[in-house]
Amino acid sequence: MKSARILFALVAVVVFAAPAMAHCGSCGTGEAHAEHAEHEHHMAPDFELSDQNGKAHKLSDYHGKVVVLEWTNPQCPYVVRHYKADTMTNLAAKYGEDVVWLAIDSSNFVTAESATKWAKAEGIDYPILLDASGEVGRMYEAKTTPHMFVIGTEGELLYNGAIDSDPQGKDDAPTNYVEAAVASALAGQPIEKAQTKPYGCSVKYSKKTAKSASAS
Repeated sequence: MKSARILFALVAVVVFAAPAMAHCGSCGTGEAHAEHAEHEHHMAPDFELSDQNGKAHKLSDYHGKVVVLEWTNPQCPYVVRHYKADTMTNLAAKYGEDVVWLAIDSSNFVTAESATKWAKAEGIDYPILLDASGEVGRMYEAKTTPHMFVIGTEGELLYNGAIDSDPQGKDDAPTNYVEAAVASALAGQPIEKAQTKPYGCSVKYSKKTAKSASAS
C-alpha cells in the first residue's frame, strides 16, 4: 500500500511538471532561464519630436519597421570619432528603407540651426530630432552620447546600450552591437546581446528638466 502511494505521488509530480517544462522549452538550466529572461522585451515608449527641418516624427508611425534611435551630441569627442569613421552614416545607409534611423539630440543647447549645420557637414541624411527639454531622453534613460536603442517591428525594445565593443577606439575590428541587433531583427531572430553598457559623454540635459523630474 505504501509503495502504491509513493508511485501515485511520483506520477502526479511528472504530470504537473510537464506543462511547465514544455512551456519553457530549452530553459531547463539556470543559464537557459537567464537567456530566456534576457529575450523578454518591453515596449519602447512612444514619442513625437521635430527634426532639424521642422518635420514631426512620431515613433508609432514607424510601426512595422525596425527603428534605430541614436542619442547624439556633435560636441562630444566620442560622437566626433564615430562620425569621422562614418560608423553611424555607413550603417544607416547599409539598410536603406528597411530600417528607420533617427538621431536624437537631448542637449539643452541644441537648435534646428546647429543640427542643420552639423548634418550638412557630416553628410547625414537621416533626421536629427530635437529634444532640448530632455523629456524624451529621460523617458528612455539615455545616459551617454552615443547611446543606442533598437526597436522591433511591433514596437518592442530589442537592444539598449553601446554602439560597439570599443569605448577607446583602439580595436581594429570591434563588434558592432547595433549592426548585430538590426541584422537579427530583420531576420526575425532573437538578439544575442540585448543590453550592453553605453559609453561616451554624458547627455547634456537641461537643469530645469532635471529639477522638475526630481520634484515629481
